[in-house]
Amino acid sequence: MTSLRLGSRRSALAMTQSGHVADALRAAGHDVEIVEIVTEGDTNRASLVSLGGTGVFASALRQALHDGEIDLAVHSLKDLPTTPEPGLLVVATPPRADPRDALCARDGLTLGELGEGAVIGTGSPRRRAQLACLGLGLQFRDIRGNLGTRLGLVGPGEDQLDAIVLASAGLNRVGLQEKVTELLEPIQMLSAPGQGALAVECREDDEAVLAALRPLDDPDTRAAVTAERGVLAELEAGCSAPVGALAEVVDDDDGVLLSLRAVVAAIDGSGELRRSISGPLGEAEALGRRLARTLIADGAPALADLSDTHPPTASEHAQ
Repeated sequence: MTSLRLGSRRSALAMTQSGHVADALRAAGHDVEIVEIVTEGDTNRASLVSLGGTGVFASALRQALHDGEIDLAVHSLKDLPTTPEPGLLVVATPPRADPRDALCARDGLTLGELGEGAVIGTGSPRRRAQLACLGLGLQFRDIRGNLGTRLGLVGPGEDQLDAIVLASAGLNRVGLQEKVTELLEPIQMLSAPGQGALAVECREDDEAVLAALRPLDDPDTRAAVTAERGVLAELEAGCSAPVGALAEVVDDDDGVLLSLRAVVAAIDGSGELRRSISGPLGEAEALGRRLARTLIADGAPALADLSDTHPPTASEHAQ
């Protein structure tokens, strides 16, 4: 048995996610204490883009790992920079939850029922761009806050939103799936690279913790998110870039393959570029990078102005 200090953000969603990992470790015979870590993303109400990306949720956890305050950290994988953190290792990616985005609208409406001029709340350029590209005449408002705060903004009042878009996985994990009025399929909205997946990280030289965490890894999930993050890394695009990617493990006549789709969309909805690729699971990162190069060759930088986004480097903690 290993005694483990698990670092988690203090939000309800983060604590729930960390609790799932803690339960799996306890079931394997380990003693686990959850240590709450406050990140800048939890205390600063500015937009994620102005803060430099969703990496603001990961930096404090990683610092606690470096300082020896905790033995492992549980992240939402989409919060992690694509560049590895020196001295740390993502040991496990447990089985992924639903990667799709979910619409939570007033009066139980679907996206097609909202009507022209409906106001959608989202802090994600990726979501805003893809929704704008649907040509439904939607308007957008930047929002932040925990799930309860954001859901409370939806309603019939004058200052209320007609709908918000959230990750289906997060809503399911905290028992709020009844708030979903429509699950957005990939043809409408490709999710953020790594959405719905967790990353369990520890110090790369801590052999006891490495051994405890390795059984939590799901190979199919790891292959899928590696391909998706390969797209992001090759594009050198951060969270302020409207980029989506989704990989799925599929059975084909040629055997088990990884099918990867990606999109780069104009933030004003003037156009989007969607491309796909498939190949062996063992070539996940190479597939992602190859698909990104196709997007670049076909004009993605002109659509998303990728040169102006925060690159996914460990120093900036942007995804």
